Amino acid sequence: MQLSTTPYEERLTAPRSWWLISFLVGVSFALILLPFGTLPMLGGLVGGTAVAAVMASSYGSVRIRVVGGSLIAGEAKIPVTALGETEVLDAEEARAWRTHKADTRAFLLLRAYIPRALRVVVTDPEDPTPYLYLSTREPERLAEALKAAREAAA
Repeated sequence: MQLSTTPYEERLTAPRSWWLISFLVGVSFALILLPFGTLPMLGGLVGGTAVAAVMASSYGSVRIRVVGGSLIAGEAKIPVTALGETEVLDAEEARAWRTHKADTRAFLLLRAYIPRALRVVVTDPEDPTPYLYLSTREPERLAEALKAAREAAA
């Protein structure tokens, strides 16, 4: 039996500008090491760029998936039967839910470089988490996938 009729997978990759910043970090390291000679300068350029690129890549490697009757968001895995209503958040409303409307018990998969989000109510009485806040570039599609997975699981 197929539990998710609308499969969904999204990787919250870092924006392109972060890769330029990674290179500029390498240039900064190269300039710092310039007084020590050419070889240390090149090492600083390569090493600084590599370390910054690895950090940008790891921060942007988180995924959101709806698969096998579960929502997998980062390290969290929640059965879709424990989820309730979804609310698509535009940039302004998403900012409000990240700040003054936020509940400290909520699960936030937050990426500041993604302006839109999806808020999903958690209906499991055993779970103290009131809702999930998921940064996503396609909140409508994620909401549809969750709805289809809940219907298939019912």
